[in-house]
Amino acid sequence: MNPSHADALAALPHGPEFRFVDRLLALDPGVSGAAEFRLTGDEPFLRGHFPGDPMMPGVLLVEAGAQLAGVVAQSDPRQPAIVGLRLAALRQIKILGAVRPGETVRLEAVVVARMGTLVQARVSAAVDGRQVMLGEVTLAGTAE
Repeated sequence: MNPSHADALAALPHGPEFRFVDRLLALDPGVSGAAEFRLTGDEPFLRGHFPGDPMMPGVLLVEAGAQLAGVVAQSDPRQPAIVGLRLAALRQIKILGAVRPGETVRLEAVVVARMGTLVQARVSAAVDGRQVMLGEVTLAGTAE
């Protein structure tokens, strides 16, 4: 992995149990990024979602997109870091398919607007070229 990619991923505040970005594939700091998350089948949430038919919850696909959007936003060298960056709003989110154990999700995020400590990003997720989630997220925090 590119050293700058490792640094960008290190900025995620999530613990390993709630991190849905395994590998950063591309990063245009402050502008866009692409990443992967592999659903191994060992994740505890799969036991209940759904027994006999496991799939990644749609809300966690959205969280994965938001995490990548946070990585993109926090990597902007022209902007100060945003403290406590959190998911604040969802807009026109669509869950278009399921992600099953053993599949790798390709995530993409593009920052479309930024005002102070608010960041709006377009996010999407796909498995083998099949779109499974898309929409916009707003992230918010406080100035450093």
